[in-house]
Amino acid sequence: MFSVRKATLDDTDSVVKITQQAFRKYIEIAGLKDTAALHETREQVENDILDKLVYVAYIDDEVVGSLRVEQINDDTAYLSRFGVSMEYQNLGIGKSMMGVFDNEMKKMGIKRVVLHTAAKASSLVRFYYGRGFYIHSTSFCKGYIRALLCKDYA
Repeated sequence: MFSVRKATLDDTDSVVKITQQAFRKYIEIAGLKDTAALHETREQVENDILDKLVYVAYIDDEVVGSLRVEQINDDTAYLSRFGVSMEYQNLGIGKSMMGVFDNEMKKMGIKRVVLHTAAKASSLVRFYYGRGFYIHSTSFCKGYIRALLCKDYA
């Protein structure tokens, strides 16, 4: 059984590891060569834990998933760096993390959550669609087609 909680600084190394794993897979399924998430430092992750909402899923004492969210204005938040360890995928951990995340956003009065993902990453797009997101727009600003996905809580 797994649980979801807010991350602490003690989770930093685990969050770095999961982010690396998840984004190596991301560039593979999206057909990319690289992404900034793969070059993130431990210090950057620590800063995110201190300055943003960072959630981790864990089994026993092992962190197996993480996601980060930043409130960008009074009623909108940006979801980023979402991933689950490869060996723990397809067990409902990502869905549960999104459920906890959704509840927290509603408590905070957030009306809309946005995120970016590669438009070619159909498995990710399907996952987000299954969680109530929709494609708002696409851009080529990072050298590949990125979809801006939105979820409204209103």
